[in-house]
Amino acid sequence: MREFVHLLAPLQVALCFPPDLGLAVEIIEDGKTYFENARKKALSYARASDLLALADDSGLEVDALDGAPGVRSARYAPGHDADRVELLLSHLADVPWERRTARFRCVVVVAAPEGEVYSAEGVCEGLITFTLAGQGGFGYDPIFFLPEHDCTMAQLSQVEKNRVSHRARAIEAMIPTLRRLVSV
Repeated sequence: MREFVHLLAPLQVALCFPPDLGLAVEIIEDGKTYFENARKKALSYARASDLLALADDSGLEVDALDGAPGVRSARYAPGHDADRVELLLSHLADVPWERRTARFRCVVVVAAPEGEVYSAEGVCEGLITFTLAGQGGFGYDPIFFLPEHDCTMAQLSQVEKNRVSHRARAIEAMIPTLRRLVSV
């Protein structure tokens, strides 16, 4: 929520989140694509709140693993983030540095209660490290190396991450649509 507050600040509109509205909508993310999952969440919350709703879905795509974990990034291994990172690194154990290319991908969807949907995508390219580095971020951030910054996503400040992340890029692409929707 903090990330969205920061990323959506340029809109200068009041934001509310499901807890603010007393909403506890159960949504199973069973889509085959990021768009399907984000659309399902946005439409569910738009209809439950009778407001515009924004939702996202994102994942890590590793080229040497044919795009895995992809849309199943949060469910790649049972347990916690550390378990998923450990499994991913074990699957890449024999893969050399130059073949460890990957990207974080995020799709954001804005839905109106009537069912209209708008989407945008953001991508952040990098490589998967051999070991964890950094204390910031979450999930796969400690093993996602950004060559242009010479560090992992987990080593970036929150301000810098909010400028270069896949989610930041997806929101940036969605801002013109959001401006149009909130000015109507």
